[in-house]
Order: sequence, then C-alpha cells, then structure tokens
Amino acid sequence: MVNSRSFPQLRNSTTRSKFLLPKPTPFSITLYFSILICFSILLFFFSTRQIPETEPKLLPSNESQEEQLRDQELLGAGNVGFHPCVKPTSRYKEAQESNRYITVRSNGGLNQMRTGICDMVAVARIMNATLVIPQLDKKSFWRDTSKFSDIFDELHFITALQKDVRIVKELPKDLESVPRARKHFTSWSGLSYYEEMKHLWEDFQVINVVKSDSRLANNGLPLDIQRLRCRALYHALHFSPPIESLGKMVERLRSREGKYIALHLRYEKDMLAFTGCTYGLTDAEAEELRLMRENTNHWKVKNINSTEQRNEGFCPLTPKEVGIFLQALGYPPSTLVYIAAGGIYGGETRFSELRTYFPKLVFKESVATLEELKMFANHASQTAALDYIVSVESDLFVSSYSGNMARAVEGHRRFLGHRKTITPDRKRLVDVFDKIERGELQEGLLSSIVKQLHKNRQGGPRKREGPLFGIKGRGRFKTEESFYENPYPECICRSKKRVDAP
Repeated sequence: MVNSRSFPQLRNSTTRSKFLLPKPTPFSITLYFSILICFSILLFFFSTRQIPETEPKLLPSNESQEEQLRDQELLGAGNVGFHPCVKPTSRYKEAQESNRYITVRSNGGLNQMRTGICDMVAVARIMNATLVIPQLDKKSFWRDTSKFSDIFDELHFITALQKDVRIVKELPKDLESVPRARKHFTSWSGLSYYEEMKHLWEDFQVINVVKSDSRLANNGLPLDIQRLRCRALYHALHFSPPIESLGKMVERLRSREGKYIALHLRYEKDMLAFTGCTYGLTDAEAEELRLMRENTNHWKVKNINSTEQRNEGFCPLTPKEVGIFLQALGYPPSTLVYIAAGGIYGGETRFSELRTYFPKLVFKESVATLEELKMFANHASQTAALDYIVSVESDLFVSSYSGNMARAVEGHRRFLGHRKTITPDRKRLVDVFDKIERGELQEGLLSSIVKQLHKNRQGGPRKREGPLFGIKGRGRFKTEESFYENPYPECICRSKKRVDAP
C-alpha cells in the first residue's frame, strides 16, 4: 500500500521525468552546430544586402598595385540609395501671370552670382512677381563685362522655370521710367519676411533688388521653395553653349590618364591680402600684400596677425602644403592634377613646390587651345565657368580654402551622387605641417594621421549643419552651412529605387 504522504513526491518525480531531454549524442551535437552555422551565414548574407556599398571595387588583377590603389581612392564615398529629388509636392501650383516685376543687380564672382540668382527666383515666386533677367556684376575685383547671356543659356533658364516663375528678358517699355522701390533685402530671411515685403506692391509695380547674394535663409523654408532653388541651380541655370561646348576638356583630361583630380588652389594675391596670410612668403611679398589690404577701402580689417590666422585655420593651404596633403592621402606622383584657379601668387616659383610632389599639373591653357580660349579672354566669370565644369566632373575635388566656388562645387557634387570631395581640415593640419618642418613627425606616421583626420570629410551623405553653438541673434545664420553647399535633405532623398526624374 502506498503511503499517502509520499504520493506528492512520487507525482512530481514522475512529471519531471517526462520532460527530461535525452542524452545528446555526437551526431546530434554535430547536426545542431551545422544548422547554427548555416543560419548565421544566411543572416549575414541578407543583412549585408541592406548595407550601402561604400568600399570601392577592386580593379582587374592584371593592373599594377599602384593603379589599383589610385583607382580605389578616386572612386569616392558610397552613395547607394541617394538620388536627386526636386519635383514639387502635390500642393505646389504653377506660376500665374503677374504685372509686378523684380529687377536684380547680381553681385560678386561667378558662383556668388549663380546662387544669388537662384535665391531671387525663389523670392519672385514667394512675392508673386515676374523676374527680369538679372544684370551681372561688372564692378567687383574681376571687372568682368559679361552679360547674362554670355555666361548662361538665357532661353533655357526662362523655359525651364516657366511653371515656377515668369521670367522676362527686359522690363516692359511702359515701366522703364516708373518709380521703383529700391530694396536691399535682409540677408538670410525666411518666408514670413518676404510675405511682409508684399506691402511694397501697394505703392510700386517694380522692385529693384540691389544685391542678390544670401537673400534667403538656409533652413526653415517650405520644402517646395527649397526644391525650387535646386531646380533653378541644377536644371535651369545652365552655362551658355560656347562654355558648355568647351566642357569637352573633361574628355581630353580623361583620355590622358583615365582619372584626374581637380584642385581649386586658392592662392591668389587678393585672397592672401584679404586674409592677411603671409606664411611661406618673402618679406617683400608680405609687405606688398599689406599695402594692398591697406589701400582697399571696402576691406575693413587692416591689421591682421598672420600667425594667428594660420593657427585658427583661416589661411589657404600653400601649394607645397597641398602637395604634402595629397601625397599623405595616398595619391601617387603619377596622378593628373587639374588646377582650377586664376593667377597664383608667386607664379611658377609656387607651382614648382607643388610639382615636387605631383609633376603632372595641367591648366586650361594646356588642355584647350589658344584659339578655343580666345573668346573667353578677359572674362573671369566665363573662364571660372570652365573650371567649374571640370571640377564638378572630376574624380576627386579638393579646395585649398573655402569660398563660393568650393561650396558650390561641393553642393553640386553631393546633388549628383555625393561624388568624392575632400575638404582639408586646415586648423588641424597646421600642427602636422609644423611638426614636419621641425622634424618632429616620425616617418610613416604622416599618412595615417592625415587619413584619420579626413576619413569623414570626403563628401559622404550627411544632413546640413546648423548654426554654431552659442551664437545669438541674426549672426547665427551666417554660421550655418550653406544650402547650396549641402542641399540634403530637401533636394536629396534616399530610397531603394530612383523615383524622381528631372
């Protein structure tokens, strides 16, 4: 007879025995690990399919190791899934006829005028006005007498934007003599500002804008206005046929080496004088620049400490420093380097410092014939347009100093698929260059240091940067990254397939 007090223990023991696993055998252990390994491989395969391809593909094995390394460097940052998206939203309405007109005097060099013109296209849209083809700057440092149609394809500009803004070549004859509201619109203004400016139409039929650059904010504007700015710059504001035709310099460069670097070498006399940067110059050269700065009335800052400027990263890299920089990044001496710049201060003496590292330097004059360049002579904006085309299409773009050209090219290259664009960290590089001069940098460390400093400065996808921390008032807008330097996210979208067409 079973003891009733022992029955619960017997029941629990029986229950546990029903759920005990059989003793594993060598075969079952092997099978288990085989399944686990297969599952891990499948999981890895499907996860990597979702990761953008950021590593360059290797060249065929019959090419030299040097050529493989060079081509890997020139392939650039990954951009899988990113594409231009500039179509209007469903809320966007086509432009209506308007008897109100905006006339514009563009100011600055080529790229300052280009972005300013696109700002004014958007302003005309916001204010329900007809835009008269802008008059270009003829009084700036370059003294270029070019008119709009000399640099840009005027007809294409008008027709490409006809659904966005009405644009005419000239002000109607009956309005040429009427009083105009002469307006200097506040820099970096948003939608509400221009909505308020509509009160000017109560008293005037024509508004004359005396400066076109930086009329719109970088951020905080409606999506349709931001995309209009991109359509204006990248789809409508094409260069004139003669300039576009000479853009065949790109094919000529590729026929030489297959790939090339475009170097925007900001080492002009006026740039050095304006920034007060004299590092590496002779005493006579430094004095010449000081006098130029002193005698240029609209340059307000006269006394500049060149050493402090350089230490803060406010000076252009010298040609020699650019050579050291590109070599440290891994580019071999055989690399073809196109110099996208005007006259370099010091001429051949300075170029020889760069040639020590990269003998294959080429210029417009060595890619195009004198006959081809003849029509562009004494027109700085037109020759700058040639440099712009070559720079946008290059395998790598590098600028020795920030500026309108550098920002515009970088933004365009981002728009076209985040083409590789390296922005030197000038402030941190000063310490590197000084250590080289003092012989304090161990051999073999230079390349790893420079590459590490610039691994995230190669034009890869990222959102536009906002104002610097701690800056108050309207001054904060000036510290924002330019919309035209990085039109992401408004004009660059990410998806698995391309859904937008120009």
